[in-house]
Amino acid sequence: MNQHLAETVSFLERLVSYPTVSSDSNRLMIADLAARLEDAGARVELFETPDGKKANLFATLGPDVPGGIVLSGHTDVVPVADQDWSSDPFKMRRADQRLFGRGTCDMKGFIAAATVLAPEFAKQPLRRPIHFAFTYDEEVGCLGARALVPALQERGIRPSMAIIGEPTDMRVIEGHKGCCEYTVNFTGLEGHGSSPHRGVNAAEYAVRYVTELMQLRGELMMRAPQNSRFEPPWTTINVGRINGGVAHNVIAGKAEVEWEMRPVQDGDADLVNSAMQNVIDRDLLPMMRAISADADIVTHVVGEVVGLEVMEENAARDLVASLLGANGADVVPFGTEAGLFQQMGMSVTVCGPGSIDQAHKPDEFVSLEQLSICLDMLERLGRSPALLDVDD
Repeated sequence: MNQHLAETVSFLERLVSYPTVSSDSNRLMIADLAARLEDAGARVELFETPDGKKANLFATLGPDVPGGIVLSGHTDVVPVADQDWSSDPFKMRRADQRLFGRGTCDMKGFIAAATVLAPEFAKQPLRRPIHFAFTYDEEVGCLGARALVPALQERGIRPSMAIIGEPTDMRVIEGHKGCCEYTVNFTGLEGHGSSPHRGVNAAEYAVRYVTELMQLRGELMMRAPQNSRFEPPWTTINVGRINGGVAHNVIAGKAEVEWEMRPVQDGDADLVNSAMQNVIDRDLLPMMRAISADADIVTHVVGEVVGLEVMEENAARDLVASLLGANGADVVPFGTEAGLFQQMGMSVTVCGPGSIDQAHKPDEFVSLEQLSICLDMLERLGRSPALLDVDD
């Protein structure tokens, strides 16, 4: 096991104790990370949200020059409400060579490993910088990264590569689907359930909307790109939540549908969004407004995050593969912030400790073995020509 494993486990326990559910603040965790990185000699800058409730952290070790590598992770975690945990999800528990707790694999394990090794990176004669990017609200649309990327561009910060430490079982990932999330609000006209023809039942129109959405699934399956490496190979649609109405004998005046799409290609997202807007404008709204002029359907974009495009030349992929002794790289169906960094002109790969199969579930865990492999990889990174040679 890696010599820094015990320290990493201790720091991970501290990070897990911060209940950074996306609906809550991440400022205490960010302050802890900032202090630790500053102690290692890093130049740290925080990028706050307008309300000051949350912040992104961007820190740098090494010279102030273009190039270098970003180690990136999100600080937020998904909720634990209504999940059957064996122990307190925000008090890390160790058992059977595993560390249990919310965020242990998704993705505070990687953040802990990268931060613990900051003093080791600082000891190296760095010719290129190593950056740390820790963001908020990845789980609800990559909001933090979407704010951080333009801020870095405005400052002229131009790293060459990025490693996104999402849980991949330390496999090298070179591509993933995009993720588009939407909330659709339906406003109808309430009334007594005995006279449904006098009202506009928002719940019924929400169901009609979802029915049309599901009809698009077959078309998307037929549009799967040839030789697609994704599983499944086509763009997927998932309806995550439907809510509406107040009682069985009241015409529902309000309803809401939350759904997501995971595009394998940009044209699929355009197809679905255009088709659903046509359904609203051509079919649903005219029927609703024939009874009530105030009826409405409003679509809110929670997040539209680009995928990580597979590139023939990808220096980050090749570097991490060489550090791990891996042959080749994979693609995954889940989304990350990687595509946003790729849009900055960086080569990007996704690689981190833990399994995505454990993420978002009760009794989430990361194994000590996975953390040790991650630490080994990051230590090799700190000694690699990508950071130490002037011509990387």
